Amino acid sequence: MAKTKSRAKTKKNSASSEKEYIVVDESAGLIFETEKELFGYFTAAIDKLEGEYQALRAPEDFNDEEQISREHFLEATLDEPDEVWMDDKTIGDYAIYHFIKAFEEGPDSFTYVAVAYVSSEDEYPTFVFIHFPTKDIRVWQNYQRGELVYDKTYEEVSVAAIDGDALGEGDPLAMGLYLAMLKVRGEKDIAQEKFQEFAELREDTIENADEIWRKNDLDGNILVSFIKEFPDHETAKDLSYIAVTQEDSDSNVHSLLFSFPTTDHTLVDRYRQGENLQAEEVSQESAH
Repeated sequence: MAKTKSRAKTKKNSASSEKEYIVVDESAGLIFETEKELFGYFTAAIDKLEGEYQALRAPEDFNDEEQISREHFLEATLDEPDEVWMDDKTIGDYAIYHFIKAFEEGPDSFTYVAVAYVSSEDEYPTFVFIHFPTKDIRVWQNYQRGELVYDKTYEEVSVAAIDGDALGEGDPLAMGLYLAMLKVRGEKDIAQEKFQEFAELREDTIENADEIWRKNDLDGNILVSFIKEFPDHETAKDLSYIAVTQEDSDSNVHSLLFSFPTTDHTLVDRYRQGENLQAEEVSQESAH
């Protein structure tokens, strides 16, 4: 496993320009004179986290040499993570943060995990307890615990969220379906940053849809798509608006997942799958 690492800043003593201190979290009083003192303070936490990781680590995962050769992925994991989880239970005296990021290396993929202390003042990881790459989904999912305080996927999709939909709440199903839509839409389609400009069409689409389609996805979710054309829209030619909902199998009530405008006819066709419904068959609920 990769070694513990300090990212703490140094600060000179105001009384002596020669003396420098290691500042992990000034507001919490975590200021140290030497690295020995710094690592001594965190020894118990390091040992606990290392023990947990070693208990999880499988023989077929990266060996020590392979891990060392991938240490350079640490900086990207800390600076541009896919997820950050705040865990205030494992250590107890202070919160630790689990930084997680997926990487592709040629034909192979792996996930890098870094468990760090984050300065309460700067919101910056100043001390890394452990960090390692893993090919084992069971290992990195172990660190998805506590409170999810940063989600790169949510940051990417939140620009298109509209009040009342599940996308704005970070719902995994809504985000997954939305990202899948982005991958197949045409390059010349309406820019994602402009989706909000068409939000007023959502209610009309749901209440007066031209087409309503219901299908079951591979996970058993019942998805219902409302489609309405706006051929005379003033800002987009041949515009269609689509609202995707999830149907509750017991109540038949629909929860709004996400909605979007499009001028891509091929994309619209992708939502014409399953059973074609009549509008009066559908019970609607705009809020998730």
